[in-house]
Amino acid sequence: MNIQEAVKSGFDHFFDWKGRASRPAFWWLYLGYLIVVAIGSIFDAIIGTNFLYIIVALAFFFPILSATIRRLHDTGKSGWWWWIQIIPIIGFIVILVFLCTKSDEGKNKYGPDPKGGVSEPAGA
Repeated sequence: MNIQEAVKSGFDHFFDWKGRASRPAFWWLYLGYLIVVAIGSIFDAIIGTNFLYIIVALAFFFPILSATIRRLHDTGKSGWWWWIQIIPIIGFIVILVFLCTKSDEGKNKYGPDPKGGVSEPAGA
């Protein structure tokens, strides 16, 4: 998966709170966001506004949120863990660890492995 596919996938699953997102899918989408924000910020600095930054942040808010929730699902965690970020410093560290954690292999309670890993045998 490359950055273009990840950003497209993120916007294709704009309000998709179910399922799973692999580490590469999440981090490529986030990298795409950072690149677009950087470009927007440069143009904002040139013209002396925050308009482009605000537009980019609003455009990416739900795709990043849904990808984060699906990424948490991929590690076997509930999407409600997203709220841990309201705890200063510690919340950021916890969510970062969760987002960097290796995916559950095979199917978990949130759906099949997004990487197409081997599913659990029938009856397991």
